[in-house]
Parts: sequence; structure tokens; C-alpha cells
Amino acid sequence: MDLTSEQKRVVYTLGFCGLVSAADNWFVSPALPAIANALGVAASAATIVLTAYLVPYGLLQPVCGTLGDRFGRLRVLHVIVAGLAAGTFLCAVAPTLPLLVAARVLTGCFAAGIIAVSQAHVGDVVGPERRGAAVGVLMGITFTGQGLSSGLGGIITDLMSWRAAFACFGVLALVALALLWRLPRTELPAGKKAAEPAAATPQGSFFVRAARIFFGSHRAIFFVACTTGIVFLGVYGFMGTFLSERCGLGSTQAGLIMMLYGVMCLVGGTVSGRIGAAHGPHGVIYVGEASGLLAIATLVLVTATGAWQPALLAAGALGFGYILTQPTLVSLSMDADPAQTGLCTGLIGLGVFAGGGVGSALGSQLVALGGYDALWLAAGALLVVQLVLGGRALATLARGGSR
Repeated sequence: MDLTSEQKRVVYTLGFCGLVSAADNWFVSPALPAIANALGVAASAATIVLTAYLVPYGLLQPVCGTLGDRFGRLRVLHVIVAGLAAGTFLCAVAPTLPLLVAARVLTGCFAAGIIAVSQAHVGDVVGPERRGAAVGVLMGITFTGQGLSSGLGGIITDLMSWRAAFACFGVLALVALALLWRLPRTELPAGKKAAEPAAATPQGSFFVRAARIFFGSHRAIFFVACTTGIVFLGVYGFMGTFLSERCGLGSTQAGLIMMLYGVMCLVGGTVSGRIGAAHGPHGVIYVGEASGLLAIATLVLVTATGAWQPALLAAGALGFGYILTQPTLVSLSMDADPAQTGLCTGLIGLGVFAGGGVGSALGSQLVALGGYDALWLAAGALLVVQLVLGGRALATLARGGSR
């Protein structure tokens, strides 16, 4: 990826902001048993803490993306990163599960636009020819936070408390805000035309414009984003509790295993551009989905044997698969309507992260009814459907775009 030093600074800074937003949710996974114990609820009931963040995080991404299109991406990022910090500190002092859930909803509302707005801003800064690789690096950094936070969150929870873990990640959000303020206020790269005034933007209400994009000619991209969130994020959200209940691991041990998710996110983000150059965007997604199937098969093995060692492969394969799939969908979505890239990337976020919230909610029901085997079976079946039907649709879309 041939970027200038200023472009790299933007990518790395926004990647850190995304890292904090991802970490703020996923460090909770290995801490769920401690949260449940402290608040006097069942561990399965405490998973609502994940859903409470992910659902607004996904639902409001198109809204935040549109606000970034209209008012300036950096200006919107300043507001939502500040809200993320405030909401995380509120979580640290919540005395009951309902109040913790309310604080998580608030935090998710502010954090919702960080990834979508950052992706659109990076697309502006680096231009379309480098967009796929730059977004891959951005998301690799972002979801490195998802994996590494699991280990850090578990360690802080064991050594201090889950409240201290929330407070630590609130401090990281303040650091991200300080770095964000140091970025130059330019919204577009040199030589690129400034955005047209609001009067020249596409006509129709927000919902009409969003529906036109979501269900338009590029709809396969957005539907694959939904199933990606349900499978990849839904499965990841249960790994901490699963390793605790099935393998008897503590928060630190489970978190350290889950850190491999983040490591492989970083690896995947750096190699996605090369895979795309060789096999095209749909080829990148095929590799990512195959990696997801490997992760689920490995989790079935862990369930059958009770051994924790295969979970290392599961965590790494899940992270590698996710980071190949999600950023590729983001890059493809920007072509759905180049005049509204913030809305397009936000709709991908809606599909992925709201899908992750739905996956967490449905997963709780599946575990209660049939145990973890039922969860892995359902996730594997859905991923096969995505690989066959979604992959075929994306390949057709790619052929149409190449004409």
C-alpha cells in the first residue's frame, strides 16, 4: 500500500479510534462471568450486555455515516468519541444490571459511527485506487483491539475488577479523542473536488435513500454483511463464556486465547490487499468464509473433547476470516452510491453489528435449548449458505462491474 506519511497518519489514528470502539465492547466477553456474579444474575442473562451495545452500534451507523456526509467526518468523530468515553465511565459505576444495560446502550449509540465515518474518511483521503487496502489496514487495527481487549479485559478483571476494566477502556477513549484532535481538518485529498452543497445531495428522506441503496443493485453486499455479523460476531461473543463453562478457564486464560482473534485480524488486514489483487474482492470473501468454517469446526472439537488447545486455532481463524470479509464488503459498498459513501459504509455497519447483536440474542436461546452444539451447528449452516448463495451473488456483481 503506497500511501504518503500524512495518509498513513490518518489511517493509523482512525484505526486506533476504531480499536477503542471495538475493544470497548469485546473486552466484556471474558468478563461476563464476573459481571454476572457481581450483579447476581446468570451468566447467560448477562450476555444482554453484549446485545445492548451491538444493536444500537449497528442500527445507528447509517445515521452517523449520513451526518458525516453532511457536517464533516472529523467533526462528527470528535463528538462520538467523546460520547464513547463518557458512556464507558458510566458503565464502570453502574450498580445493577438494568443500569449497566442502559449505559451500554448509550455507549453503543455514540460509538456507532466511529467505524463507518472513519471508513468513509479514509476513502476520501486515499482515493478509490488505494481504498480497499487502506480500509483493510484500518479494520485490521480496529479489530486487533477486539482480540487484544479480550486478554487485557480478562487480566484486569482477574487482578482488579470488571469495573476497573471499564474505567481503563474509558481512559483509552480519551487518548483516542486527543489523537483525533491532532489530525488536519481537511476532509478530502489534494486535487479532489470539494463536496457539493446539501441542496445537490440525492433527493428523498433518509429512510428512502437508505432503502434505495440497501435494496438496490448492490443488495447482495448488504445481505452478506448481515449474515457475516450474525455468524462471526455472534460466535465470538460466546467464546469467553464457552471456554469458562466447557473448559474451566478463568477470565485471564479465556481472554488470552481470544487475543489470537486480534492478532489474526491484524495479519488479515495486511494481506487482504494481496489476496484481492490475485483473486478479486469476492475471492477475498471466499477465503474469509472458509476460515470462519474452520473456526466453527474447531469449536465443535472443543465441545466434544473439553480441551482448550484447539480454541487457539478457532480464535485465530475466526479473526482472520472476519477481517477479510467485513472490510471487503465496506470497499465494495462505496460503489453503490459514490455521492453517499458515509451512508453506504454505515449500512454495512448496520448489517454487521446489528447482525452481531441478533446473533448474540439468538445464540443465548440456542444455548439454552440445545447447548453449544446447537449454536455451532446453526452458525456453520448459515455460513455455508452465505458461502454458496452470497458468494455466487457477489461474483455475479463483480463480473457486472467489470464490463
